[in-house]
Amino acid sequence: MLIEKKRPHQFEELSNKIIGAAIEVHRTLGPGFLESIYEEALKIELSELKIYYDNQKDVKINYHGIEVGQHRLDILVENIIIVELKTVKEFADIHFAQLRSYLKATGLKVGLLLNFGRPTLEIKRVVN
Repeated sequence: MLIEKKRPHQFEELSNKIIGAAIEVHRTLGPGFLESIYEEALKIELSELKIYYDNQKDVKINYHGIEVGQHRLDILVENIIIVELKTVKEFADIHFAQLRSYLKATGLKVGLLLNFGRPTLEIKRVVN
């Protein structure tokens, strides 16, 4: 995967736009829906903001140069920020480990965990 070099403030600016879009989705829909519903709504918000994204993107995992499996990213924004959506009571360590493994597999630096399952959108930024 080709990784575009970005300055730190560019990551922050883009992640703030993503978070704003997610807040709008949560404000409109509220908690209680499936992750796929929030994903579709977030894609609409990102499109309206003219932010490029790819969803359900497969990422190959190699071990000693041999493909051993694949990850599937919920949303990859501008080819630099991974967005992982959850609808859970609270984040667990496995959610952070999953996002870190996505970052490692892609060589990317920044990921966002978004939990739509709470009365207030829960947001965690993970930096590799």
